[in-house]
Amino acid sequence: MIEPSEKIQSFWQQVEQTIDRLLTSESENQFDNESLLLEYSKSLRGIDANLTFHFERDEGEGSVEMIFGCDGYPESISSVLTLVGAAPDIGGVSFVAFNNRYDPVPATVNFGDEQFQLDEFWFGYRVESGRYHLDIYMQDLPESLDMEPRIEAVMIYLDALIGEYDLMTRVSTLDWYDLPADPVDYVLQPLSELRHCFDQQRNHISPIGLIYH
Repeated sequence: MIEPSEKIQSFWQQVEQTIDRLLTSESENQFDNESLLLEYSKSLRGIDANLTFHFERDEGEGSVEMIFGCDGYPESISSVLTLVGAAPDIGGVSFVAFNNRYDPVPATVNFGDEQFQLDEFWFGYRVESGRYHLDIYMQDLPESLDMEPRIEAVMIYLDALIGEYDLMTRVSTLDWYDLPADPVDYVLQPLSELRHCFDQQRNHISPIGLIYH
């Protein structure tokens, strides 16, 4: 059986040998070498089935970031940190653990062929025994959330607003509700205000995992 450390070393050797091929495939801020991206994904799944990655480039000709995550599974946080901690020094490419907050937070998110506005969504929260419970509200919430693209859009916004790491380790539960006719009357707040509200409570929140309902 191959040890995880050997798999991580093998992955980084693979990246060192092939990253130039990937970078030269860039077109309109997208990397078009699908076969190589699939090879990276396969190698990462061999380390931990929950590992994910994507690329981002700073505006203009800035450096490329290869950002690793674990698709919201707290049990794989250590895999992400260990992987990025073993990253080699490759010029022009930075290796980052988890999606960081965005400044400014985007007003719109494109998901597939649809576009979603930040002001479509509202939130409520409560802190009980050091645990932060977050409720998200949207119009016409379907009974099944599995195929609802707005859920994915909100997850992108949550990463942008409070960061993927805090989302996994300081949000105890994440629930979804239909938006009432008058959200202010229900003491709800626009999702755009989540960062400020969360930061005020952060020091009172115990680090824990994320549970979906």
